[in-house]
Amino acid sequence: MKLAAYSIFNTAIGPCGISWIEDDDPLSLPAVTFLQLPELTKKMTESKLVEKSGARKSNFPAPAITEIIKKVCRHLDGELQDFRNVPVELPGVSQFALKVYKAVRKVPAGKTITYGDLAKILKCPAAARAVGQALGKNPVILIIPCHRVLAARGKLGGFSAHGGLETKSKLLSIEGASFKPHAPPRCGWRCTLDS
Repeated sequence: MKLAAYSIFNTAIGPCGISWIEDDDPLSLPAVTFLQLPELTKKMTESKLVEKSGARKSNFPAPAITEIIKKVCRHLDGELQDFRNVPVELPGVSQFALKVYKAVRKVPAGKTITYGDLAKILKCPAAARAVGQALGKNPVILIIPCHRVLAARGKLGGFSAHGGLETKSKLLSIEGASFKPHAPPRCGWRCTLDS
């Protein structure tokens, strides 16, 4: 039987929350289902996390979740982390969104890509708006780094977390990514679905 749990923890940018599903099989790793960035207050952060995840509070997260929490804290403190191998479970997410999330997870910290370029990588060059809509529903912000996706000509685009573009800008600044309002971002890397 799978159990959904959550924990709230403090970071350099405020209280965050994480929810996960763990199996009663001690050999299986828990999978992250939601990562909540700070809301206006800790109580609001927790309330939003509970609303989105439907999980119960855990005061003693599994060791694998504790390690992910530590990685999130280090990352938000400026010690950049790689989240590509963090297991996630995203029930109810469309196949298109899963492809978008898989591609976005390959964008390294400090780098950016545009919605349009991401759509081209997915072999759907006219789907930039659909890419943006999928990213706007991303339940595991940071682990699936949707903040690294910009609008055309390097503009910030949108961001659905509390604080909107200010939060997106803060996350990009922590990672040392630069963006210019009227210039295309310089990616400096190649992303394909096969790699």
